[in-house]
Amino acid sequence: MSDAICPLCPQSCRIAEGERGWCGARTTRNRVVMPTQYGLISSLALDPIEKKPLAFFHPGSMILSIGSLGCNLDCPFCQNSSIAHGWVDASQSESEQRTGRIRGVLSEDPSSEVEELVTLAKREVKRGSIGIAYTYNEPLINYEFVLESARLAHAEGLLNVIVTNAYLNKKPWDELLPHLDAANIDLKGFTQDFYDLVSAPRGLETVKRNIEQAAQSIHVEVTTLIIPGLNDTEAEIDALAAWLASIDPEIPLHLTRFFPQHRMLDRARTPVETLTRLREVASQHLARVMLGNI
Repeated sequence: MSDAICPLCPQSCRIAEGERGWCGARTTRNRVVMPTQYGLISSLALDPIEKKPLAFFHPGSMILSIGSLGCNLDCPFCQNSSIAHGWVDASQSESEQRTGRIRGVLSEDPSSEVEELVTLAKREVKRGSIGIAYTYNEPLINYEFVLESARLAHAEGLLNVIVTNAYLNKKPWDELLPHLDAANIDLKGFTQDFYDLVSAPRGLETVKRNIEQAAQSIHVEVTTLIIPGLNDTEAEIDALAAWLASIDPEIPLHLTRFFPQHRMLDRARTPVETLTRLREVASQHLARVMLGNI
């Protein structure tokens, strides 16, 4: 057999030779799982650091922000579906969309993409940039490129920021953390039922573990998108905030407003009053609770 199991995240995809896993960004070649889009950048911008959102990490700075394609979750409310799920060929069947053939090839010289990115990031320092943010889609599915870019960026005196769902196995997370300086981690909800909604087996325990570990060594801020009827109860946000406070009550929590997106177009936007009420609940445990998308 030519199948191999991807070790990156708890999806544990069994990927046949030349096909792709759940995220659309991993394939098998000679029984080795590898990225399909090493160095591919779908989005590139010089953003304010607050846009990540990171409110308490070098405020007022800019950062070179890059994205690729794909995601290892399947959120029906995805806010960036064009790049998170845009790799799917509409002519394929539903089953083929998750295991389609790879059309691209890896670079003959993968290190050149890393060097090019870091060189570009260094040029942006004169415009107030502090480094590189890996963001927009889920950056960790392009793990090898993020890891090597972060290593070189640090060697060149740049900072590394990641905006992630943190749905990653322990070993790769352990390997990446020393090369990061800050993370905004998306805590989707505070029940496994919610993580089941986004197709994430063991999602809650995985993300909690990675938040707790990251907070021990880098700056961490957490974002939760509040969706009416799904994760907007006072009890859930109270439990979420209490758990974060047990790690560090200074961890910033961003409660953001839902707007109908992707496959969740029939649900109303989050009332501002709901966000205000939930901020009061979370503030009983955390010193820094902010509202977003309002």
